Amino acid sequence: MRGQLSIFCVGLGMSLLLVANPGLCETPSNSAQDLDLSPEVIKKSPVLQRWRREVPNVLEEIQNDPSFRTKVRLGYSGEQGGGIIFGVEDVFIGRSGLTVGAEYESAFNGKYESYGGNLYYYLRPLGSYVNFAPLLGYQNLRTNDYSTDGVNVGIKLLLVLSRGGAADISVTQSWVSAGSEEEVGLTAAAIGYAITRNLRLSTGFKQQTSRQYQDSSVGVVLQWMP
Repeated sequence: MRGQLSIFCVGLGMSLLLVANPGLCETPSNSAQDLDLSPEVIKKSPVLQRWRREVPNVLEEIQNDPSFRTKVRLGYSGEQGGGIIFGVEDVFIGRSGLTVGAEYESAFNGKYESYGGNLYYYLRPLGSYVNFAPLLGYQNLRTNDYSTDGVNVGIKLLLVLSRGGAADISVTQSWVSAGSEEEVGLTAAAIGYAITRNLRLSTGFKQQTSRQYQDSSVGVVLQWMP
């Protein structure tokens, strides 16, 4: 127990020291390399072994470690009297700011169907609490009143309330077939909050605006974070 407490105290102390002095993250010192600890304590701690080899840049890791996670989505949509939603959100492409998402939605009465996929590029470091992502993709929409399909272009705003997918707010605005007679504007807002480490519940609002009609709906989605 004492050994574990020593490891925790040393790790916490070094983390606070590095955050208060960012320069230490960039140029490891001899004192950081040669810790005055027993070999048994160091042997039991992979963290201390790593820090002896090279002191990591803690601030850089915090900034680039994603504050949000990939999500597989399944839920209920209030569109046209009720329907189903299925999709994936923010599948990361490497360690870049690029992610991919796709979604399918259909009303139980067959009067509404929507499917498509988008590529997002987050402009700020992935660890940021506020981020913006231009999006580009394809969307197909069909209702009893209108139908359209084509290029989907827009922007997404992400507000991370708690890192690691515990809670966030997203707002997305995009346009399908922008500039054409069949143009449809898509507005979506959602709040997601974790109920376990890997499961979240998301509630959202969506509005579709064409030149002749405007539809809106709410939905509840269960999200699994691998």
